[in-house]
Amino acid sequence: MITKIKQPFKPKIPISITTSVPQLSGSVLSFFSKSKSRFDNKGVNNCRLLWVDEKGEMELLRKLSRGCFRNSLKKGQKVKIESVNDGEDVFDAASARAKLQPEHLVVMVNGLVGSSADWRYAAEQFVKRLPEKIVVHCSECNYSMLTFDGVDRMGERLAKEVEDVIKRWPGVRKISFVAHSLGGLVARYAIGRLYEPPVQTEVAGLNRSCLVREENVSDQCHKQSSEETVAGLEPVNFITVATPHLGSRGHKQLPLLCGLPLLEKGALQTAHWIAGRSGKHLFLTDKDNGKPPLLLRMVNDSDDLMFMSGLRSFKRRVAYANANYDHVVGWRTSSIRRQDELPKSNLQIKDQKYPHIVNVEQETTLDINHKLSSLEGKKMADLEEEMIEGLTQVPWERIDVSFHESRQRYVAHNTIQVKTYWLNSDGADVIEHMIDNFLL
Repeated sequence: MITKIKQPFKPKIPISITTSVPQLSGSVLSFFSKSKSRFDNKGVNNCRLLWVDEKGEMELLRKLSRGCFRNSLKKGQKVKIESVNDGEDVFDAASARAKLQPEHLVVMVNGLVGSSADWRYAAEQFVKRLPEKIVVHCSECNYSMLTFDGVDRMGERLAKEVEDVIKRWPGVRKISFVAHSLGGLVARYAIGRLYEPPVQTEVAGLNRSCLVREENVSDQCHKQSSEETVAGLEPVNFITVATPHLGSRGHKQLPLLCGLPLLEKGALQTAHWIAGRSGKHLFLTDKDNGKPPLLLRMVNDSDDLMFMSGLRSFKRRVAYANANYDHVVGWRTSSIRRQDELPKSNLQIKDQKYPHIVNVEQETTLDINHKLSSLEGKKMADLEEEMIEGLTQVPWERIDVSFHESRQRYVAHNTIQVKTYWLNSDGADVIEHMIDNFLL
């Protein structure tokens, strides 16, 4: 039996909270947060005692990380978080009571050594802003040490988890992904597994030309072809946040190594000791059955995995990238750019609403064609170039973020996601930008 203890209050002035050591009683563990936390002058909307069940330590850490958020709800609005075997479903409580099924599923995926708690702040903000439209699922199938299992195994688990979530929410018709760091690669693998191409069927009385896709076919013919889907749903937004799309191999792609050749070479040789199979994939040292590295295979359709077809099926592909102070994922790999394509100036553009968004580039199909023509005949320099060419077959929106003036800049990799509000609150405008531009 699991018991949930609530003690809501709404302080109107900045406060600090101290708490006592957890007291265990049967299957119920009631506690306050041990840490002191400062809040801004906007106050907080809802702090509460939390609960954990017999799952123990991991659940305790997840609940502790929820925090108290400053963004206020509309009067009477409540966001419900329901823990399930494969993560957390976040949705509007009023809509649930009225038995209104949201039509848009948003799957949020954590990065290396993460959990479903990493996206909880963003999930609540999404539901507050779009209460009747979406349900957010924070994935948990790849948490903690499971993130060392490799992009492929994690991707398979995520694909299965998404299918299970859809069964719980039969009313959903659309799907979007929001993924942080390594989770972006895992999400790309999963959509390659979940992608379903258009199915064309012949109907009695129709000309066989209806079975061939052309630009000027009749409306009647169009009706005979189904749309491409991901897990049977309409794919809409594919958003990555500080994801190493080009891997972490050399070229300052792992800024922690300061671009020193000796350190980068050492990391290449020892990555699998630290991050297991995932380390091999990130540094492109995997050679399963003599095949090319997995990240290289993922820039094209491969065998029965439709990686690029799945990516292409989304209406939007967005890459949020830290332009500086991210010590884990480099700017080029997270924004899928060559060195000479990085903005060289004007990274001081300030928007009062989004103070940390410093550059926005919206690529079009024409831009892609122009790049391809300029590169035609040139020899591929290395694996990185091959991955860039593969991934840029489709247009991307690139959002550059800078926490240069923030006290939280040294943890930019987590701040851009708002992993823990009281440590990464300056990234809240990035989440707001994400929601404001989200396609429904």
